[in-house]
Amino acid sequence: MFRPAQAQGQVVVVYYWASWCPFCVQQTPWMEKLWQTQRQHGLVVLGLSIDTQAADAIAYRARKGDTFPCGLLTGEVARVLPKPKGLPVTIARGRDGRVVAAETGQRFPEDVEALARFL
Repeated sequence: MFRPAQAQGQVVVVYYWASWCPFCVQQTPWMEKLWQTQRQHGLVVLGLSIDTQAADAIAYRARKGDTFPCGLLTGEVARVLPKPKGLPVTIARGRDGRVVAAETGQRFPEDVEALARFL
């Protein structure tokens, strides 16, 4: 369970993805690497799967070995964190709570790594 208080004073990257999205298949390992290398510096990655079946997202993450926090974009979650158009979507929020980056579409390794600049 992810609680907003966990993100206070942290840089938060919200990553909308799906198990069936070919661009997400490319980008998700880079998101995992970003989280693994930067979490100790105050970076939080929160994945939000738009899969309609939770089992699909869970199985995908298990196969790929993804460990960054992730949930499903349910109606309740979408009321707080509505998904912009496109996929994947990557949004970074700075320590002050303001959006510092928002991108739709596949990011490349250097784009994902560059999110650490907001730390």
